[in-house]
Amino acid sequence: MYPLSPQSLLFIFLLIIIYLSLYASKKKSSSNVAIKPFPCFGVLPEFIKNRHRFLDWSSEVLARLPTNTLDYHHPGKVHGIITANPLNVEHMLKSNFHNYPKGSRVTSYLEDFLGRGIFNADGEIWKIQRKTASYEFNTKSLRNFFMKSVEEEIQTRLVPVLKRASVLNQVVDMQDILERFSFDTVCRLSFNMDPGCLGSEGTTGTEFMNAFGEASTYSAGRFFYALPYMWRIKKALNIGSEKRMRKAISIVHDFADDIIKSRMKEKGEKEDTDDLLSRFIANESNSAEFLRDIIISFMLAGRDTMTSSITWFFWVLSSRSDVEGNILHEMKSIRNRNGTGSEAFNFDDMGQMHYLKAALSESLRMYPPVPLDEKQCLQDDIMPDGTFVGKGWCVTYHAYAMGRMESIWGKDCLDFKPERWLENGICRQESPFRFPAFHAGPRICLGKDVAHMQMKMVVASVLSRFHLDLVDKYRAPKQILSLTLRMKDGLPMRVRERCEAAID
Repeated sequence: MYPLSPQSLLFIFLLIIIYLSLYASKKKSSSNVAIKPFPCFGVLPEFIKNRHRFLDWSSEVLARLPTNTLDYHHPGKVHGIITANPLNVEHMLKSNFHNYPKGSRVTSYLEDFLGRGIFNADGEIWKIQRKTASYEFNTKSLRNFFMKSVEEEIQTRLVPVLKRASVLNQVVDMQDILERFSFDTVCRLSFNMDPGCLGSEGTTGTEFMNAFGEASTYSAGRFFYALPYMWRIKKALNIGSEKRMRKAISIVHDFADDIIKSRMKEKGEKEDTDDLLSRFIANESNSAEFLRDIIISFMLAGRDTMTSSITWFFWVLSSRSDVEGNILHEMKSIRNRNGTGSEAFNFDDMGQMHYLKAALSESLRMYPPVPLDEKQCLQDDIMPDGTFVGKGWCVTYHAYAMGRMESIWGKDCLDFKPERWLENGICRQESPFRFPAFHAGPRICLGKDVAHMQMKMVVASVLSRFHLDLVDKYRAPKQILSLTLRMKDGLPMRVRERCEAAID
């Protein structure tokens, strides 16, 4: 018999909690029972049946509930709610924002890796970082610097790597390629340092990237223990995953610290101040540790979310030749209209790619890079749908489930349909509380516009030159629940160079 993984144990634990909650409330409201419990075994048989598709299964459970909200409790241990209701999401992320911080559980679990960086901070620490970062992300110079870095990475590394795979008829892991690409570009944005991971030019950079990935994975693993404090025991004893995580975090922090100390010594000697680190160093009150925490937080967001978003998009596109054809037609029309020929698409070209943006939005709706997000309730509250939330309870909004709610998107909610985003040929904006792929409220993603532009640049550059084929067209990828939604075993694809006439 194979031992159960920490993830499996956590899910079993949660399901027992859900069963107790449903059983306790059965007499009060039988209509709220979304999972039929079995005698003695509770919902364990249902879990075993659906554990390979946990996000889809939990989405179906929420869809069967009248308000798309599940409250669960186990006296003396775990209390909380999971919701896919936009009214509740708006309440916790905006209307009653101050009552729903990240909370002590989340911040303590991620503190070793992220410290008190912007994505792991609450209160005044968060406000200070948010104010500074908001200003910098709205500067034209930073956006131009990032777009230039992305374009250079595309032309000098991404395209050559795919072209070589096409010539040699090699199978490539697009998830790995996109992860390396994203890491290179986010390092340029953060440090103005090129690790050369995609082209495999830099061994030091690759070590940093691998350690960064391990630190992220092990940090996320802390949330999946059946016994919440087990990771603390392993940390104290310095064994298992905690020992490996400590080593990975040490590599990441040492690498970042060396760059920060070197840059602080050079302050004022160089005119190049376009990257985030240089901008934050300009504030002399920021300590080296503070700089490290905030830069690592931005690196995590820039690497993992971008990789997840584009990987799932390419997987969807591989089975939708009609959508791929529409994207190619749009690119061809833009080139003909703007007279850009076979040159790389420019900033204005990208702004006109409304169908491509709609297709990317549809992919983000169905496969949000952060499928679940947890907050903590500070004071007793009542959600707009009438659900009671107690002080100290965990409150999770299920972004993945929200993309599959008929009450939000209609009867065709499970269909991949870019046209739902278009009005008179223009990609429309959607309420972030219905579509929280970039979070919402005061903590909405600062890099949302930059992220959209980067995704369009990558997809347009790849599709204009190559056609990507799945190696196994009949196998749906298995999902990995980490800090972001990833594919288990990557995304194996074959690359074929496209005939120039397809878009010229």
